[in-house]
Amino acid sequence: MRLIADLHIHSKHSRATSRDMTLPVIAEWARIKGIDVVGTGDFTHPAHFAAVLELLEPAGDGLFSLKKGGGARFMLTAEVSNIFSQGGRVRKMHSLILAPSIDAARKMNSAFGRLGNVKSDGRPIFGFSAKDLLKIVLDASSEAMLIPAHAWTPWFSIFGSKSGFDSIEECFGDLAAHVRAIETGLSSNPEMNRRLSALDDITLISNSDAHSPSKLGREANVFDCAPSYHEITEIIRTKDAKRFLYTVEFYPEEGKYHYDGHRECGVLYSPEETLKVSRLCPVCHKGLTVGVMSRVEELSDRPAGYKPPNAVPSRAMVPLDEILSEAFEVGPSSKKVQKEYRRMIAEAGSEFAILLDMEIADIERLAGERVAEAVSKVRSGDIGITPGFDGVFGKIDIFGKAEDPGLAVSGQIRLF
Repeated sequence: MRLIADLHIHSKHSRATSRDMTLPVIAEWARIKGIDVVGTGDFTHPAHFAAVLELLEPAGDGLFSLKKGGGARFMLTAEVSNIFSQGGRVRKMHSLILAPSIDAARKMNSAFGRLGNVKSDGRPIFGFSAKDLLKIVLDASSEAMLIPAHAWTPWFSIFGSKSGFDSIEECFGDLAAHVRAIETGLSSNPEMNRRLSALDDITLISNSDAHSPSKLGREANVFDCAPSYHEITEIIRTKDAKRFLYTVEFYPEEGKYHYDGHRECGVLYSPEETLKVSRLCPVCHKGLTVGVMSRVEELSDRPAGYKPPNAVPSRAMVPLDEILSEAFEVGPSSKKVQKEYRRMIAEAGSEFAILLDMEIADIERLAGERVAEAVSKVRSGDIGITPGFDGVFGKIDIFGKAEDPGLAVSGQIRLF
């Protein structure tokens, strides 16, 4: 059976996260989006873990569901931040943790509680290394997984330009073999990651990293399996391309660290332009924030477009509210967009049913010619995007409007 999983999200206990990120609301939005398995997020936080124990019950094979209401299955997940010194440099890294049971999560939480403050943030910050974090995860359960989160973002990731590493082995040493996957993040996609031969045996997964309910599913993983912790993690561990059907991707250009630049000065550069100015902002002469594309260029040993024989496919999508926003030429949070979004979901069943499965002719009957045209253009990649940079999300342009003139950028890129 087809199963859509979004395994990296946050609860209301994480900083800069919506107060609506509670388990019942997450379950409801998983239904709206069409997600079958969703992460609990933040099981390291005492209050959220208490909510897990109070509101969820075992649903079989390592997953959980709401005691009242059913709906999507939950997987015990959390994100952890490690800030530490290694190799003479300060490293900052976020990791996604998957736990197979309440007992395993309890063991991790007990260790984390002795080593740092787990109460102040749903994504706790520790001063020990990522390798030591992996030891704690594996000591709790051999079936638990640690997956480097949003692996390319500049500030807090395994390959980040500001404080990361050049390889998985450099980060984890003799435990590197236990790291079987990385999360590509919003600002990169599998195609970019395939340019590194060192990642050939690593599974590339995609998740939303949602901080609010409506952002669930903006990236996701599509498997051919039953709702099962062990089946899902086995597919990820073994990079089973027969059962890992595809990932659902943000267009990476829309991610807020895709290109290089300096937000304060409105400077946005491609990797080639960044090299010409020696990574310095031409306005204030401070260092540019070097983004994901430049970092991929730096570490890659293959040309763009390389596709290994066992590659898991990907499908780039734009969230439905953004598509409606473009079609109606109003903001995605406007009443008009939100009313139409709810109507379409009520008739079609879920957002993924519309974005992934519905024929364009059926979308036209459901929502009109302009919305159908927008979905068709998104599916084919016939859209323009002003790339994101230095914490600023990229700007989608489905119908060919002019770019923001306030950015010092050579021009929009057009994707085909």
